Amino acid sequence: MDLSDGHTGHCLCRNVAYTTGSEPLWVTICYCRFCQRATGSDRMIEPIFERRHFVFTEGKASVYTLSSEGSGKDVDIHFCSRCGTKLALTFERWPDRLGIYIGTLDDPISILSSPKNSKHIFVSEARPGTILPAGFKVFNRHATENDGTPIEPTVHKSPYLVGC
Repeated sequence: MDLSDGHTGHCLCRNVAYTTGSEPLWVTICYCRFCQRATGSDRMIEPIFERRHFVFTEGKASVYTLSSEGSGKDVDIHFCSRCGTKLALTFERWPDRLGIYIGTLDDPISILSSPKNSKHIFVSEARPGTILPAGFKVFNRHATENDGTPIEPTVHKSPYLVGC
């Protein structure tokens, strides 16, 4: 693999760095309580990559595992034990996928979300007043059932204000 492929990123103290090794498969914008707690914000923007291409290029990430309230499956949070920055997520539910915390990218605007490459999930847990953009796929919870069956998205023709 050519380490120049994909995107690079690191933690706050630069102890742990990575390369995605490829372009993202899609971008998930998630409003679940886990993502709110994990980011300290009202959502997480999480580009999803093929796990086989992702490499930690410097340092060693620590891993914290918890059971997802949404699926009941384990989620592994990869983080720097020195500065605490959360860098990536791996999933029991999708063992061949990996998500990154977009703010850890060296160039966070190198991955933009659009109606073609993105979905908004767990909007049922979004803060009241959250504005969902027009044209994007929106899901109350996950985009698939636990068995992988796709769920039909809602697509708003104009911006949608949650909970108001």
